[in-house]
Amino acid sequence: MHPDKRILLVEDDLSLGLLLMDYLESEGLQVCWRRDGLSGLQQARRQPFDLCILDVMMPGMDGFSLAQNLREQHPGLPFLFLTARLLKEDKMKGYALGAEDYLTKPFDEAELLCKINVILRRTAQNNAGESETLKPLQVGRYHFDPARQELRFGEQTMRLTEKENDVLHLLCRNQNRILRREEAVEKIYGKYDYFLGRSFDVFISRLRKLLKDDPGVSIDNVFRVGFILNVKE
Repeated sequence: MHPDKRILLVEDDLSLGLLLMDYLESEGLQVCWRRDGLSGLQQARRQPFDLCILDVMMPGMDGFSLAQNLREQHPGLPFLFLTARLLKEDKMKGYALGAEDYLTKPFDEAELLCKINVILRRTAQNNAGESETLKPLQVGRYHFDPARQELRFGEQTMRLTEKENDVLHLLCRNQNRILRREEAVEKIYGKYDYFLGRSFDVFISRLRKLLKDDPGVSIDNVFRVGFILNVKE
């Protein structure tokens, strides 16, 4: 359990919001519940949270817009989506925004708690020994600082999202070697499925654009196997 962890729950349904807040607090978590995207965003500015649970369909600022704003202001803050819709495009959009997971309503509260514990445990493991594992790296003419989630090229500094940072760091640890796609997805998300695999591909595309200014650096596909971060010496 994670009794010291703070959860931001943004859910406009009164009954479900009360149910989830009572349940998660009974399991020892600290829960702050807000009923719309704007008040959720304002609350995230007032105090730190360890995880956000966001309803997708809300009036005004929907869950996707809220997640995008949270990602820009708090790049390392993990979040998962709740939705009543079953559209494939919604899942793809959610994962592309950096969501850790996705739950379709109606769902079992115990399943949500299980996902929360997995995310918090993985976050804690990623933070453990950070000073040893997240040392600055040189990637061709780029300077990559995973601890600060920054990629620098000359005088230009680009701030990475948490998922972009994780994927690039994983590629760097396997520089000039094949990184198998399914194994990579499991390391980033803790599991593998079709939607997570497609989300991983989106982050690969984003990183290719960020690394395009050095012709000596490329992320190449290995057909039906995975990827290689090729860096010319």
